[in-house]
Amino acid sequence: MLYDILQDEEFAVILKNHAIDIITYLFEKNQEFGVLVEISSVTFEPALPKNIYEQLPEFTLFLLMNYTYESARLEEGKLVFEAGFGAENFGSVVTVPIEAVLQIIVDETPIFVNLTASLAKKQQPKNSMEALLSNPENRKFLKKEE
Repeated sequence: MLYDILQDEEFAVILKNHAIDIITYLFEKNQEFGVLVEISSVTFEPALPKNIYEQLPEFTLFLLMNYTYESARLEEGKLVFEAGFGAENFGSVVTVPIEAVLQIIVDETPIFVNLTASLAKKQQPKNSMEALLSNPENRKFLKKEE
């Protein structure tokens, strides 16, 4: 049953609209946030240098903070923002299709999970935590048990 729901186009549209609503709400509240995305669905303009692009994990967390947040907007079903990459802070406009957003994260906590993200048609991670942890940089978001 779950597989059928995850493959259902109508359910994918519901989740996409929900993600748009959440992002719109966060913009209205002036709340910085992060998005975990499948990097193969993202476009960069200008294109990132090969050495920088190849260092991005398959599932990448973009933190929309400071200037990146200020530049962010929703545009025709896509999240668009400017960001700097690599040691040289190479600037690029990042365009993320909303359906490629796996998670929306506020204060280190996922507030939205899209189980039908574009990778559902490809190789779905076993769970959202696996996707998050595929980037070693994201381990800092885990709370250490004392």
